[in-house]
Amino acid sequence: MRIHCLGGGLVGSFVTRKLCEAGFEVHLFDITPRDTPATFHLLDAAAADHSAADLIVNMVPGDIGHSVLQTLHPHGHRIVDLSFSETTPDRLPEGSSTVLWDVGIAPGLSNMLVALAHREFGHLDNVSIKVGGNPSQPDDEWSYMAPFSPHDVIAEYTRPARVIRDGSIAVVPAMSELHGIDANGRAMEAFLTDGLRSLINIPANTIGEYTVRWPGHIQRYQNTTLNPEELVDAWRFDPQRDEFTWMEVRVEAGGETRVWTVEDRGKDGDSSMARTTGLVTFACVVAWSQQELFTEGIHPPEDLPSEVIHKVIETLKDEGVRIELKT
Repeated sequence: MRIHCLGGGLVGSFVTRKLCEAGFEVHLFDITPRDTPATFHLLDAAAADHSAADLIVNMVPGDIGHSVLQTLHPHGHRIVDLSFSETTPDRLPEGSSTVLWDVGIAPGLSNMLVALAHREFGHLDNVSIKVGGNPSQPDDEWSYMAPFSPHDVIAEYTRPARVIRDGSIAVVPAMSELHGIDANGRAMEAFLTDGLRSLINIPANTIGEYTVRWPGHIQRYQNTTLNPEELVDAWRFDPQRDEFTWMEVRVEAGGETRVWTVEDRGKDGDSSMARTTGLVTFACVVAWSQQELFTEGIHPPEDLPSEVIHKVIETLKDEGVRIELKT
């Protein structure tokens, strides 16, 4: 099977390598030279010829992700989309491609876990998703380094957050509901961001997604005079610094509770966010290579069959990501 990977950044390079290790014929397209085991093409991903691809993995930054999809969509491809563009793929114009979108940790794995709960219980009372990738220890500066495109992080902080309140969609300012939490023994803070995306359609009384940071980080952002390019430099990822990714998905329904916790601290030089995001993408590509998941249409992660969701979970566990379920 021939797979075209578009974008070789921190997560894209990880996914590309994993697909090569799994024995696929992989071609990586990027406008920046990359050291990769895949066949590399120094080309604009959208302008390249993808007619020979059996499957395309779109991993370009969010600010161009949707335009790349628009270019690909009319040509009948099978596409796994990890670009997290602000304009979601379900708004694509008519086209013949089949798209599985938002296949990261959150959105992505978080959607899948909520979908499992919805299939078990039906209507859900309360859903809370808390997630963040952060340095293992805070510091006197930002206590943060961006594990993916810093511009996408800034978009998270500035875009109003869509949530469900009393069974209806509500829009609240980004960074609302700031509160302290315990993230596996770490005293951290969480605040609302616009990460629900397709989950806004799950029948529930209350749903919200919260970004997790060390105390003081978001207050510093709210008061900063730095422009976006200066923030990109200030948040530059340091591969020598210990870091971790942590997520909690809590679902309450009819007196029952399901709480999944996911944690990773990186491994073998790969960051925790690259692993937790990229392994979900990798597992979805593998699943689609083994069975026809979808034959047409634009599909969010919660459309995946339950057996595929469990395979995604097992893939992460097999790679050393800690996933626990408490009931």
